[in-house]
Amino acid sequence: MARQFFVGGNFKMNPNTKEQSLALAAALNDAQLDPATEVVIAPPSLYLLPLKEKLRKDVQLAAQNAYFKVSGAFTGEISPAQLVDAGVPYVILGHSERRTLFHETSEIVAQKTRVALDASLNVILCIGETLEQREGGKTSEVCEAQLKAAVAVLKPEDWSKIVVAYEPVWAIGTGKVATSAQAQETHADIRSFLSKAISPAVAAATRIIYGGSVTAANCKELSTQPDVDGFLVGGASLKPEFVNIINAKKE
Repeated sequence: MARQFFVGGNFKMNPNTKEQSLALAAALNDAQLDPATEVVIAPPSLYLLPLKEKLRKDVQLAAQNAYFKVSGAFTGEISPAQLVDAGVPYVILGHSERRTLFHETSEIVAQKTRVALDASLNVILCIGETLEQREGGKTSEVCEAQLKAAVAVLKPEDWSKIVVAYEPVWAIGTGKVATSAQAQETHADIRSFLSKAISPAVAAATRIIYGGSVTAANCKELSTQPDVDGFLVGGASLKPEFVNIINAKKE
């Protein structure tokens, strides 16, 4: 089954001004992007609406997080319903920084995913292991445990709106990157788990993307792997090379 290549740019808590955000959007607007690749960028929530007004229509927006309640007394949070009302189609959930810095468990991430899908959002669902877990041979065990929580609260048809992002924690912002063989092995393991836990059809259709110090220098080789369906890009999404990463599959 052919899966559409997907490239997401996670700006994290950058940049610091609306003008800088608009400049990043302008650069994408002026670039020649592979029309066969789905492109989504996730600026800080404050800049979602200004970018929505300026961004070309074939580049979509994602929020970097959302809460698991539709509304209520939850100071500082944004609900999936509010994102949908604002015309934002995607949300990133379960990023390693949310798990480690803000202590979100896999169960909380699964709960957020359920509510986001109920609100009709698409979800970029992040999983991944630490260096200690990788060196201990627990990569598959950790990724499966993080996915099991989601499988428990989702229906098979829900997975058509989910992109799984495998992000080895040891490779995020460190300059280290999984080799293309390591990435392929883990992505194949994830697909095998989805096949057994849900169905072979869901496993074949679900896009599994790689995140972890993806750059213009390493994206081409990574993109040739049969189970690597794209990238979730951090720091490089703020640089001109993001266009090269978007065009990784382009001849």
